[in-house]
Amino acid sequence: MFHKNFKLIIAGLLIAFGIFQIVEGFIGNGIALILFSGIFIFIYFKNEMILLAFLRLRKQDFEGTRKWLDRIKNPETALTQKQQGYFNYIHGLLLSQTNMTKAEKYFKKAIKLGLSMQQDLAMAKLNLAGIAMTKRRKREAQLLLKEAKSLDKNGMLNEQIQMMKKQMKRF
Repeated sequence: MFHKNFKLIIAGLLIAFGIFQIVEGFIGNGIALILFSGIFIFIYFKNEMILLAFLRLRKQDFEGTRKWLDRIKNPETALTQKQQGYFNYIHGLLLSQTNMTKAEKYFKKAIKLGLSMQQDLAMAKLNLAGIAMTKRRKREAQLLLKEAKSLDKNGMLNEQIQMMKKQMKRF
């Protein structure tokens, strides 16, 4: 994994060398180098380790997800703010199965740092509502459920939200 600033330096050098190649008459090489620099610009905004962790998480391979996240050393300096949000979001998802207190900490930090997709933000708030409900904080859980419902524009979490509301009525 490259440091976030190093990725931009590599992209800048590739673009500069690509322009040099175009000026020298090697237009195909220049265009290829400029397109190749797009990879480094892409992984500046979307960290490769987080993308691979999401792929593992999608396959329900929690151990593999943890291994990819553990490869990120010093996330405060190596990741942008949104990437740090997703780093904490994935950690929260992993810990929600075992340790609710730590998962709550990670979800709150992810929400504070920001997530790019509203669906992910809704899922984080839904998980926080579930944690608050298990800790008998009904008012906080209701507020988080309301926020999650407003963020869920496509209705993908409607079933989970309804199930959570039914469980809240029992308390």
